[in-house]
Amino acid sequence: MVLTMPDDTDPFRFTVHTASPRGFAQAYVHEGVDGVPLVCVHGWPESKRIFWRVIAPLTAAGFEVIVPDLRGFGDSGLGPDGFHDVPAHAHDLYALVHDHLGHDRVVLVGGDLGGPVIQDLALRYPDWVDRMVLFNSPLPFLKNRMADITGTRPAREAADYFLRQGIDPDGLASELATPDQRERYIATFYTSRFWAHPGKFTPEAVGFHTQPFRSAEQLRASFGGYESAFSASARSEPSLLGRNEHTRTLVLHGTSDHVIYPAFDRMAAEVFADHVGPFLLRDCGHFVPWEAPHALVSGTAAFCSDLLSVGR
Repeated sequence: MVLTMPDDTDPFRFTVHTASPRGFAQAYVHEGVDGVPLVCVHGWPESKRIFWRVIAPLTAAGFEVIVPDLRGFGDSGLGPDGFHDVPAHAHDLYALVHDHLGHDRVVLVGGDLGGPVIQDLALRYPDWVDRMVLFNSPLPFLKNRMADITGTRPAREAADYFLRQGIDPDGLASELATPDQRERYIATFYTSRFWAHPGKFTPEAVGFHTQPFRSAEQLRASFGGYESAFSASARSEPSLLGRNEHTRTLVLHGTSDHVIYPAFDRMAAEVFADHVGPFLLRDCGHFVPWEAPHALVSGTAAFCSDLLSVGR
């Protein structure tokens, strides 16, 4: 059993800033100004809170840590155009970090939904993304390179939520009619669905991560990424996902994950030509920043040691 320290579940542990470069209020934590810019991008069903355990140690390592809530998540507003897909998130982050905060080069960290977002950014803005740290994320399927890799599809029994959120998001949202129902639904992804390694989330931690989804509007908006996988009308534009020949990428894999591909590590090695690892994380599942904070912090610091040394 992993004990949760009091600060881990304190929503006020870090100052939350807001900016509106894309027509909605985007919330973000911003610590360690003047360090190496490091943008941490959460997935689903998460918010910026999934990085609560790594923000302080990453800042202490010399990073300028920027942790946004994606549009429709956490403390951020809904997308004014109604889109909540990968390209919309990618454009939002570029506007926030490049245009608003003024960073010309960044390191990106992400998993789950945040994984496709940072992959899109690296292909969309190759001169902006210096390198990436990727864990437990959807990947493009490269048929020629992955044909002989077994485990390139998640277990079929784990797909029910994906289909319902993608095909019938309004129906599902209407069934989750109260804040408590919405929070209980999200709690299953931290507990009974076995996305995480057993014992990694205390009841207090589950409540901390599910609380932002009590809002009906936020929960429905969060289904947008799944909806866009099935409906062209939910896509703001085509996403840029494919083999990346140029972005140096550290690949981490929490192997207790029961939702991502069992062969995530081998698949990622084919997607990223210039990769470090993949490194398999013991007793860690889907939520790497929370479940294996030391591994993420120490791995990221080692991976970026040359960048960190310049500023010291």
